[in-house]
Amino acid sequence: MGMKTFAQQKLTLPDTTNYIINDSVMIKTKYGITLSAVVVRKKGVQQKLPAALFYFIYSNTDKSLIEAKYAADHGYVGIVADVRGKRLSPDRPEPYEHEAQDVNAVIDWIVSQPWSNGSVGMYGGSYSGFAQWAAAKYLHPALKTIVPYVAAIPGLGLPMENNVFLAANYQWAFYITNNKYTDDAVNNDNARWRRMRNNWWESGAAYNKIDSIDGTPNPLLQKWLSHPDYDAYWQSMVPYSNDFKHINIPVLSITGYYDDGQVSALEYLREHYKYNPSAEHYLIIGPYDHFGSQIGGVARLRDYQVDSIALINTREITFQWLDYILKGGKKPALLKDKINYEVMGANKWKHAVSLAKMEDYHIRFYLDSTANGMRLSEQKPAKEVFMHQQVDLADRTTFYNDYYPDPIIKKEIDRSNGLFFITKPFNQAISVAGALEGQLKAIINKKDMDIGLVLYEVTTSGEYFQLSYYLGRASYAHDMSKRKLLKPGKLETIPFYRSRVFSRQLKKGSRLLLVLNIDKNPFAQINYGTGKDVSKETVKDAGGPLKIKWSTESFIELGFSEDVKILF
Repeated sequence: MGMKTFAQQKLTLPDTTNYIINDSVMIKTKYGITLSAVVVRKKGVQQKLPAALFYFIYSNTDKSLIEAKYAADHGYVGIVADVRGKRLSPDRPEPYEHEAQDVNAVIDWIVSQPWSNGSVGMYGGSYSGFAQWAAAKYLHPALKTIVPYVAAIPGLGLPMENNVFLAANYQWAFYITNNKYTDDAVNNDNARWRRMRNNWWESGAAYNKIDSIDGTPNPLLQKWLSHPDYDAYWQSMVPYSNDFKHINIPVLSITGYYDDGQVSALEYLREHYKYNPSAEHYLIIGPYDHFGSQIGGVARLRDYQVDSIALINTREITFQWLDYILKGGKKPALLKDKINYEVMGANKWKHAVSLAKMEDYHIRFYLDSTANGMRLSEQKPAKEVFMHQQVDLADRTTFYNDYYPDPIIKKEIDRSNGLFFITKPFNQAISVAGALEGQLKAIINKKDMDIGLVLYEVTTSGEYFQLSYYLGRASYAHDMSKRKLLKPGKLETIPFYRSRVFSRQLKKGSRLLLVLNIDKNPFAQINYGTGKDVSKETVKDAGGPLKIKWSTESFIELGFSEDVKILF
């Protein structure tokens, strides 16, 4: 569906002539909490209907009414329920911690209403995506399907990614807890947050002092920082491990190649299939960012001209899906297989049975060091060689690991630090897809490090098209719930796979470039490698430089449409 049709779809408030509107519904739970909701129904409907439930933390009565009206116009009772402590709820907001219980209390309330036919479908993005999975942890018999877009996993994608705490959403805790709605002034005060990051970076203070540098206590951040492992605190919020076994309802997930929270959205999908191989879980993924995924893309994304075929209408597909599951309608046309993905540069959709089968050929590239420089080589090096990197963690004059894909197409990249591995040019067009995954081998002189990897297509005109990145803490590479420190001087193996999944048609003559680096910049904690809690380490813990010997037995694996070995 093109952008024109999307722009024509005006979303308006319901009128009392044609709709029954309840904008101040209070839902009292058995355990003493009160939640608020907006309910919109079409007038003159006699039969009982399924409910379309949107669970919302960014409280805004007009937005809720517009959302609920859209559902009512599509043959549902439209319900937008507010998170505990938001809008009309008298309780305290405690984001993430109660959705597994609270969403199910709302579903209990829905099915007890005279207009309910006993079926509920949920949909929505980001926090609303997380809330659907939280509800599915203790699956309510009335919840028949969920459609999560860019769904968050607290503790996995935010506020930390692969156990590295990020400053990107620092202000979010204030944004959603300062009042019953949203504190937009705080959220949009970019100068304040930039100043805070830079002052913290320059000061060399511990990461857990970042709020005192800002000047306002951030109790939620402090609570999160006290859980650096993906421990029982985080595990209680969403399905974990065997919980996925019992999630037997159909799911449609939607996310984007440039969605900051993509690792969370895809973790749900991977774990769902791992514990329930017969799951009916579909994915739509394309060149969208976090916000774009929730509408179906934008024509220009960070200066990248998106393929026209990639532009879809997320809301329209959502309600086609709800009709398919709840009303016996037709499955959305785009869902030709479980994994549905747009091939950037080819202007076409492809369909696969699983993430691992997005392309037929899986090729391993070794991080090789030759007389001609560093190569991504499809041959395993005959002899293990070590490549040296040294990082002064106390130094504040340089940023390491420039991984964020904005813009997506760069004219040049920072070559002042990091190791750069490149393939030979491809002698024909070829598509590459999947996650950036593999295994690093290294010997270091400290007990830990935070690693960054960035994958680019280098075009024949010398531009760098960013495909994927990985950020993670070495000590959690084997188990995000338990830290295992590295032994200084010992060869360690560091596997990785929670990166950004992508699909791109490479042009003839293009090459792939992998940048390997240590994460040291104002946008995340700095891991000084002492083995102490990283949030408590300061610049005084830096000691001598971090010295790394990267092994040429390190590799990445990527999926290709043809056997690369014959394409060089």
